[in-house]
Amino acid sequence: MTEKIEIPLSKNKLFLAITGSILFVGLGVWLFLNADNFSQSSGLFRNPIVIRVIAIVSILFFSAIGIFSFKKMFDKKAGLIIDVHGITDNSSGTSVGLVEWKDITNIATQQVMSTKFLLIEVKDTEKYIAKAKSGMKAKIMRVNMKTYGTPLSTSSNTLKYNFKKLEELVLTEFNRNS
Repeated sequence: MTEKIEIPLSKNKLFLAITGSILFVGLGVWLFLNADNFSQSSGLFRNPIVIRVIAIVSILFFSAIGIFSFKKMFDKKAGLIIDVHGITDNSSGTSVGLVEWKDITNIATQQVMSTKFLLIEVKDTEKYIAKAKSGMKAKIMRVNMKTYGTPLSTSSNTLKYNFKKLEELVLTEFNRNS
């Protein structure tokens, strides 16, 4: 490959993520404030402490997604770059930049609920976990490592690109450069 392929971030998808995050943070706040009103419910949801814990987790999780998406709305860098050096990912909260072709051992597809993503397996996982810019990012990458066998993954969720086309493009370039 002699050309550089740049896939931009999708401002529409990011806007939808921000809007959804605001709604779920609002729902979390409402649940937290109204937890005592669920005592007539059945099962776990009759316990106000359980409801408040769920509300706090919702608020924290969706706040993080909203903040990340808001920052990405103003990011001028491409979401994903594929070139002779490798794959440079700037599309998610756990992106670590350039993943060199020489380090990639396999690329597989995984689906969790309705979200598909590419798992990028590498020779030295610690090299890429060490590139994490925060302790939280490194922890998330370690959870990904335990769950999927690699700390690196990418999807088209924030990209202006179809997942099937992304999968075909990345696999073609991996086969060409490995």
